[in-house]
Amino acid sequence: MLQNTNPDDHIVAQDLTLAYGDFIIQHDLNFTVRRGDIFIVMGGSGCGKSTLLRHMIGLKAPASGRVLFAGVSYWESSPAEQQRIKRGFGTSFQSGALWSSLTLAENVALPLGEYTDLAPADITEVVSLKLALVGLAGFEDFYPSEISGGMQKRAALARAIALDPEILFFDEPSAGLDPISSRRLDDLILELRDSLGTTIVMVTHELASIFAIGNNSVFLDTETRTMIASGDPKMLRDESTDPGVRRFLNRGEI
Repeated sequence: MLQNTNPDDHIVAQDLTLAYGDFIIQHDLNFTVRRGDIFIVMGGSGCGKSTLLRHMIGLKAPASGRVLFAGVSYWESSPAEQQRIKRGFGTSFQSGALWSSLTLAENVALPLGEYTDLAPADITEVVSLKLALVGLAGFEDFYPSEISGGMQKRAALARAIALDPEILFFDEPSAGLDPISSRRLDDLILELRDSLGTTIVMVTHELASIFAIGNNSVFLDTETRTMIASGDPKMLRDESTDPGVRRFLNRGEI
């Protein structure tokens, strides 16, 4: 179902309620992700950040409300239209979710083999390009167990961008990484956004990442089970009148 939206609005949540059965996780979520944003989903532990991400990538239907992609209501669309929308997604989960029995090249090739008609030689070429984009040229034949945690995160990112997605979704991409590896991953995400023109939605609680790369956000509150702030994280840190938001974003200084 097509809605009237601003063409710069890539993702719009309208009156979104997330629930498991009768238990409400979050309610009345209204926010907009603009094209080219690095949009941060943030809040305390247990507030529903990853649950919101699952609703946005089409893994779970909301209890009520809409998620619009370029003006098209995902959950009110036909299965064929939903598949078309999801084809524009790339997703990297917290664990990386690489297949341990496959090489990096084979992991990155999976979506290309499933969703394209490319010849094997062309898939090999695309895989090498994607791994090179994330700084893993020459590691095609390595298995996940043979590389560091930071390299595994980058390999998962290479797989996420294999199909040149319009939107990249990340769930705690820097979880388990040391500060230097985490900053390198942030820099890589910025580079990919700028070079590929991708919109990025990222769940994270890492303040360094939030302020280094985020330019838009939504803050989910555990107690009220709804959003209590949205906008540029730096602006919220400095100007928000909500004490919970200020505490969260200034916790490194307390």
